[in-house]
Amino acid sequence: MEQALSLPYATLRFVQLGWRVIRIESTPGAGLPGDPNRYIGARVVDDDRRSYFVAPNVGKEAIALNLKDPQGQAVLRRLITELDVDVFCCNTVPRRYRSLGIDYPTLSAVKPDLIWAGISAMGADYPDVPGYDPVIQAMGGYMELTGAADGPPMLSGVPLIDLKAGDEVYANVLLALAERAESGRGSRIDVSMLQAAASWLITTLPLLDFDCQASEITRCGNEHRKFIPTNVYPTRDGFIFIAIGNDVQWQRLTEIPQFAIIGNAERVTNEGRHTQRAAIHRDMAAVTRQFTSGRLAEELRKATIPYAPIQDIPAVREMAAISNKLTTTCTPAGKRVRMQPSAVDIAGAPREFTFPAKYAEHTLSVLNEAGYSSDQVAQMEQSRIVATGASA
Repeated sequence: MEQALSLPYATLRFVQLGWRVIRIESTPGAGLPGDPNRYIGARVVDDDRRSYFVAPNVGKEAIALNLKDPQGQAVLRRLITELDVDVFCCNTVPRRYRSLGIDYPTLSAVKPDLIWAGISAMGADYPDVPGYDPVIQAMGGYMELTGAADGPPMLSGVPLIDLKAGDEVYANVLLALAERAESGRGSRIDVSMLQAAASWLITTLPLLDFDCQASEITRCGNEHRKFIPTNVYPTRDGFIFIAIGNDVQWQRLTEIPQFAIIGNAERVTNEGRHTQRAAIHRDMAAVTRQFTSGRLAEELRKATIPYAPIQDIPAVREMAAISNKLTTTCTPAGKRVRMQPSAVDIAGAPREFTFPAKYAEHTLSVLNEAGYSSDQVAQMEQSRIVATGASA
């Protein structure tokens, strides 16, 4: 039972393994029907499959159930048993679990080996707290750590916490399946977006107990807090990112003739470079401005210095290391859509996926599969227990 991004991303990863995923959306109410993300972005083929919705929801079936009604909850329980469901996932606020009949005790009672996973803002201990990625970025310190040192807090350009929470569902469901293979028992997984986000504060949060300087746990722009010099530097025709991760790399950098001027005895070690970090960044920029980005990249490559151009998204898609890894789908009209690659290569895993389903497109076929006749489905539709693609 999914909407927004965090859980749809998790179940997309299941789709990428070749699993069958059925997304449950609500029956029509006061607003637009189903997942609000259906209506975000440019119109792609119709009103409920817009551009922001496509990539996370390829390869899934879509049904609509009224889980506020006991009859709809009964339908869900029957689907779980008749379709021999392995995993149930949801990302609504925990206080709604029981009222919607999707809580772990209720669903595991009908299928004891069911694996249940839920994503929420702060976990089951905080059942009333809603959560969206930007809110948790603010709450979890991410915005405090992002942006220029003399500027305001900033959001990440990628919804990191939505994706992190989705990855936690993915990983923990796989772990639960492995454990079930040995024990035969199902399990419950609660993913707190805040806790998942805080688990990534590995380079900052522990420093509090080491009497750290305030500058170590706040914004520092494109600099690295520990490794000097690591930063974005200007060139004659743009910018380049250079990362010096150890003293050997610093030595190789200062052996490049144009960079020899930035070396001195105190800067030989990273600890020494920390004492002169502002001057080093100024000295680096003075040198890099003498080069075009292409020429500087050539010098850094020869010296085995880690660097990267600052690429826009179209350039990323065209990289050889990415372009032949992309996943794809096709619109109903036959337009091929290139999407992000899978996170890792898995032998035999699909890379072409069906276009996202229209709202409630598979309600009838899935309920037929669970033993409901078409007449029964029609009656439930009249009672607003379900919605089908035809009515939508």
